[in-house]
Amino acid sequence: MSDALPQIRLKIVRRSSHPWIFQKMVEKPAEHYPSGTVADIIDRDGQWVGRGFYNGHSRISLRLLTSNPHEAIDGAFFARRLDRAVHLRRQALGLDAVTDAYRLVHSEGDELSGLVVDRFGSTLVLEFFAAGMFRFRETIQEILRKHYPDCQYYWFAEEHVQKQESFDCRPPEAPPSGTIAEHGVRFRVSPGSKHKTGFFLDQRDNRETLARFCQGKRVLDLCCNTGGFAVYAKTLGQAEEVVGVDLDEQVIALAKHNANLNQARVRFVQADLFAWLREIMPTGQRFDVVVLDPAKQTRDREEVGLALKRYFDMNKLALQAVAPGGILLTCSCTGLIGEEDFLECLRRAAWQAGRTVQVLRIAGAAADHPFLIHVPESRYLKAVFCRVE
Repeated sequence: MSDALPQIRLKIVRRSSHPWIFQKMVEKPAEHYPSGTVADIIDRDGQWVGRGFYNGHSRISLRLLTSNPHEAIDGAFFARRLDRAVHLRRQALGLDAVTDAYRLVHSEGDELSGLVVDRFGSTLVLEFFAAGMFRFRETIQEILRKHYPDCQYYWFAEEHVQKQESFDCRPPEAPPSGTIAEHGVRFRVSPGSKHKTGFFLDQRDNRETLARFCQGKRVLDLCCNTGGFAVYAKTLGQAEEVVGVDLDEQVIALAKHNANLNQARVRFVQADLFAWLREIMPTGQRFDVVVLDPAKQTRDREEVGLALKRYFDMNKLALQAVAPGGILLTCSCTGLIGEEDFLECLRRAAWQAGRTVQVLRIAGAAADHPFLIHVPESRYLKAVFCRVE
């Protein structure tokens, strides 16, 4: 244990291996430390707990990075953790043979709390959720360059994160848009756009699974974003007809571009899904395969009830659009809503819609988005494949 580091004391006896320690559990130190300071953590009984980032401004005051008293938080530490993360993606999962776009670091899932790194072809995008990780940004990039020497870098942090964590992240000029491929399907990505790190990599395996249900079918992709499921349905799935619906004009334009990249005939509609579905329902239109993959509905625990109500309303309408015996893939990426609550929401929506739902598979994010068994917060995506009668 290093005597040179600040010591942050807890109000509690440490009985958890979770890397987050909240502000209410921490004694306020007499001395002020900059946000993201590396510190030793001591519990109420004087026992050394671990070492990590301290941030007196944040609700998550401590992010535990190591419970080894002989392990310093330095360049060698980040090299070990990042090497392990890269090895998982490139050697263990063999992702380079499938795609040139994947999540390289998944925060707590790779024991690097507060850091996400996505690869998009020749661009690596770093997203910071913790002031401490932002302070080590140059070290992190230097290590990643050894693995991806030809890549350019872009980094950012969302405004609400910067405010909560009290740091100022000024992103560089956004890199030019590029093209990535997964399972032979091509997509245009734009890191630095308003849509997170550029593309939703977590649904890669679910896109491929969905395509297996689509041959010769009519497919509807609701909240289609940049057309991931829709383009897969037409290219890999060989669907007869595909319609994608999203309210965002920018993503619809990018979805059309993605369809053209793959010479796929997909009809994209800019519309609110509620209004659009209520308009087509009286015409008797039904689809053999329906995908519902809306954006995150809340970050606030106090708004979980409202978020579940929105999921209920969306699923009730989507279920009515499925032809008898058809397939519904319904998703939730709201981490505050667990699998059990999401399934209960779907059960109630099915009852209200007068449909019988047979669950075929419950999936999550692709394997490049791992989660630690003692950190369930990293398991945010629920993807439920159903047969609807």
